[in-house]
Amino acid sequence: TSRTRRKHTNGNSFREKTGALRKLLKKQVELVYISAPHQVPAIQNETNQGPEKTASGGDEDQRGWWFSDVQARSFNAQQECESSLGLEESIETVKTAVKELGPFDGILGFSQGAALVAMLCALQEQKLEADFNFRFAILVAGFCSVCSQHRRFYEGPAITIPSLHVFGQDDRVIPEEMSRDLLPAFDGAQILVHPGGHFVPAASSHRQTYQDFLKKFE
Repeated sequence: TSRTRRKHTNGNSFREKTGALRKLLKKQVELVYISAPHQVPAIQNETNQGPEKTASGGDEDQRGWWFSDVQARSFNAQQECESSLGLEESIETVKTAVKELGPFDGILGFSQGAALVAMLCALQEQKLEADFNFRFAILVAGFCSVCSQHRRFYEGPAITIPSLHVFGQDDRVIPEEMSRDLLPAFDGAQILVHPGGHFVPAASSHRQTYQDFLKKFE
């Protein structure tokens, strides 16, 4: 059974949202969840148009991996910025989790968490973080950060870590083309396209794709 580190803004809420996926893959993977280190101001429940507005509920503890608007402490995947706030702390959060809860075979992220997974894979590929030794990555509704400070993650060699990229054709938060723009960063990326929106698909029709991908790491 593979152990997979799962990344999302709020680990507890995401555990509930991925119940169908856990059931779908219960014979193959054990999922371990962590929450992002940064609390998102409550006002964003109404105004934030970034990925985590749809991914998280309205009243729960909203968390983020980094902020694209440093002053407002907000995040929008399509907001271009020179520098971000909080990314280094998030990388440290994952490193701590790997040390204390690992080892893990793979890493899975959703939305901003998937964008972070791509960055962590780049660090591993460039041998810049000895603590990361993931054998595979699953990125659901991932995207390339448009923050200038993050270009370094996409300018290095292609990431050779086996990856499965999952995205919805009707995703209004992270449009399909944004997820496709991330594919060239990975060598031999596999994809799973579903007709739905901004969620982790786990219908019986998706089981074979997940299982075939994970089978290689058993």
